Amino acid sequence: MINIYEVNETNNMIQHENLDVRTITMGISLLDCACSDLAQVKDRIYQKITTTAKDLVSTGEAIERDFGIPIVNKRISVTPIALVGQAACQGPEDFVSIAGVLDQAAKEVGVNFIGGYSALVSKGMTRADEHLIRSIPQALAQTERVCSSVNVGSTKTGLNMDGVKLMGQMVKETAEATRERDSLGCAKLVIFCNAPDDNPFMAGAFHGVTEADAVIHVGVSGPGVVKVALEKARGENFEVLCETIKKTAFKITRVGQLVAQEASRRLKVPFGIIDLSLAPTPAVGDSVAEILEEIGLERVGAPGTTAALAMLNDQVKKGGVMASSYVGGLSGAFIPVSEDQGMIDAVNVHALTLEKLEAMTCVCSVGLDMIAIPGDTSASTIAGIIADEAAIGMVNQKTTAVRLIPVIGKGVGETAEFGGLLGYAPVMPVNPFSCEKFVSRGGRIPAPIHSFKN
Repeated sequence: MINIYEVNETNNMIQHENLDVRTITMGISLLDCACSDLAQVKDRIYQKITTTAKDLVSTGEAIERDFGIPIVNKRISVTPIALVGQAACQGPEDFVSIAGVLDQAAKEVGVNFIGGYSALVSKGMTRADEHLIRSIPQALAQTERVCSSVNVGSTKTGLNMDGVKLMGQMVKETAEATRERDSLGCAKLVIFCNAPDDNPFMAGAFHGVTEADAVIHVGVSGPGVVKVALEKARGENFEVLCETIKKTAFKITRVGQLVAQEASRRLKVPFGIIDLSLAPTPAVGDSVAEILEEIGLERVGAPGTTAALAMLNDQVKKGGVMASSYVGGLSGAFIPVSEDQGMIDAVNVHALTLEKLEAMTCVCSVGLDMIAIPGDTSASTIAGIIADEAAIGMVNQKTTAVRLIPVIGKGVGETAEFGGLLGYAPVMPVNPFSCEKFVSRGGRIPAPIHSFKN
């Protein structure tokens, strides 16, 4: 039973501590849209999305009104388009035309983003995979709501270094194609290792082939709630600190569980998972960096940062799994730079570097996220950074990802403006030494020894 104290407590979290449901994401399978006729594929995709998701936004808004819980985004994820378009698309330009249809469908139903312009190439690339990947720069430049992701490795298969090298080039080309908007296209492109197929968070969401025909996922957030809770535990030992985080994560996740069950019931679509990640925004008081500083760091990036983040991530998961039967996605804590004012401030005072962020990704939910780098950074250097991050995921059996933004025409110390939820970011320095010969070897880095479990 929920008592009046808990109702008032949740209401206070919403009004004063930035608690929100970050997204309701409807996953939609497009496998039944595949055929050899491109026009027919596009028509089927448009009809499937606009029919299945026609009530998604209105239902989300109704739940907001009925329960008083802010739901920031309504989104759609679809089957990786490299699979759907395999038989019909003869080149990158055909995939770009499908991206246009996705964008139109997303606009028609009113969602913020649609994810799934994706390819899964952890072990090798089909012809269709390569065509889709090479189409990404133009697809993201010509659409507003489409998000793209590519999975280049896994613990089971190793790292596809041909895919890594190609993605280094595509990030650079995407930056060039959207240079008039501070290379904004790169903010909608994620390169994964061990990508989950039930991820509601953009830009990396896609609807996995193991999922049902349609499903509802919910991503909850609440860094501000955790920060306020920890303020009440100042001076306490780590045991008290951990208990405080766990209890707070439980409460946050229960809100998400309520929304997910209600959305599932109203839309008559199965409930998938709750992703209980602490996802920051540029809003004051909604920062993961500020949580780490409340734990005891003068600035995020100081010695102890990785340990503090590891503890936070683990306690969020421990509290959340008690609140929902189905926890999945990425779950834990995100550390994007542009979307977190505390991270931005730490970069500006030189407390936080790219290398320290990489170390932090060993223990957080995702990876190097929303980081602006100089526009003249080479494609091979970007590929090397992708390889480093993917290797962390591969060896540690966790999801890692890279969302780098080489801001064309800007250098270290300048600022890139992305707007809205994506925020702004100071351009960070990158190690100037070359890895060209390394990423050009080609082939595959084998799976680690501990991947052999069968």
